[in-house]
Amino acid sequence: MNVETKREQTRVMIIDDHEIVRRGIAEIVDRADGLEVVAEAGSVTDAIRRAELVVPDVMLVDLQLPDGTGIDIMRRLRETKPSIKPIVLTSFDDDSALAEALEAGALAYVLKTVHGAEITEVIRAIADGRVLLDERTVTRRKADHGDPTADLTPAERKVLNLIGDGLSNREIGEKLGVAEKTVKNHITSLLAKMGLQRRTQVAAWVAGQRAAAWRN
Repeated sequence: MNVETKREQTRVMIIDDHEIVRRGIAEIVDRADGLEVVAEAGSVTDAIRRAELVVPDVMLVDLQLPDGTGIDIMRRLRETKPSIKPIVLTSFDDDSALAEALEAGALAYVLKTVHGAEITEVIRAIADGRVLLDERTVTRRKADHGDPTADLTPAERKVLNLIGDGLSNREIGEKLGVAEKTVKNHITSLLAKMGLQRRTQVAAWVAGQRAAAWRN
């Protein structure tokens, strides 16, 4: 690769304490045209040190880390390396986390349930100078964000919580004393009522709700 081509690459840093997740995201980013992973980190301390050393163009940062939060990283780097453009990539679908991310300088807030292609599209958009997260986004989200579980039956609520516990359909059936097919029917129904498409989205939603005090 010649020097001119390298200059055109968007340099990306990935911060996540789960190595498998981090490596998976890195592979997606590295395969995308015009994107290059230049650093990875699994903690606040390591992330700040490496980011100040390599100064990536865009930074994908998780919220919860062993020694602090992604908010801590963004606030520090906004002071020391303001050219770095931060994107929050998290499992927490939480209004307070979203608002704090905005205040800390995040330009986008992406849930880990998105497809790989969507991640690369967001990175390119942010690198090109777009802002996908602003005060209007947060305000509109809060206004529109009613309780998606309001119409669930008691049985569907139980299934919802057990999905959040990481149980398989078979395990949920055994736990509730019902057939696996019944569990699948409950899931189909609750997905429709909640406006979701995949089981993984349900798990992410439950995780976000359980982390309403998401720093805990």
